Amino acid sequence: MLSKRIIPCLDVKEGRTVKGIHFEDLQDVGDAVELGQHYARTGADELVYLDISATREGRNTFTQLVSRIADGINIPFTVGGGISTIDDAARLLDAGADKVSINSAAIAHPELIDQIATRYGSQFVVVAVDARHEPLADGVDESQAHWTVCTHGGTQPTQRELFEWTHEAQERGAGEILFTSMNHDGTRKGYPCTTFARLASHLRIPIIASGGAGSAADIAHVLGEGRADAALAASIFHYGEITIPQLKEELRKQGICVRK
Repeated sequence: MLSKRIIPCLDVKEGRTVKGIHFEDLQDVGDAVELGQHYARTGADELVYLDISATREGRNTFTQLVSRIADGINIPFTVGGGISTIDDAARLLDAGADKVSINSAAIAHPELIDQIATRYGSQFVVVAVDARHEPLADGVDESQAHWTVCTHGGTQPTQRELFEWTHEAQERGAGEILFTSMNHDGTRKGYPCTTFARLASHLRIPIIASGGAGSAADIAHVLGEGRADAALAASIFHYGEITIPQLKEELRKQGICVRK
């Protein structure tokens, strides 16, 4: 049985890890390299760093940061944010990142997936997907929901549908899908596990669950019944609500296979 992965997510602004709601009211939660090293020492399987600096100066700072991260940690890490061309991806992969995550740019230019996968390999490409469904009528199960893919932080709906788009991303060369339900993100009330399980049946590549984690039980649910291959979380780790060793111990008690 393959071990499930636990992946802390670090939002980065000008070299510092920050946390807020929809990138507003940002609070500094630590040095991005030092925090990553802490998570690596305490059992994180991978890390995700998201650049939320919009300026070109911020991009240069982030590229330098990626080099520092690569020198300072010994676990794989993915970087995302503002990657819209093959040159953007190349700059970060050449700086030492193990994978790049693309989202809105992949919707606008799906061939970007092919380009990165062709140059570097599918294992370097994570396609992040934000999607939402309309409120469900009484008695309608979540499994029957129509999921609309959104861009720009989940704020702009597109014509793409979750299952159709993730399948295309897979066929174009994505190595993993990072799916966030905008209906659940920030609620801390768990994940849409029925949808994750359906997605797992639909795809042959790994799925990372993001958004909605409020407890170890939520993560156990999406890794178990939801059949996700990995769980990504931020606040519950940054604010010390649960440590990675505590989370993994709880997952083992619930029969979830995780690395030590």
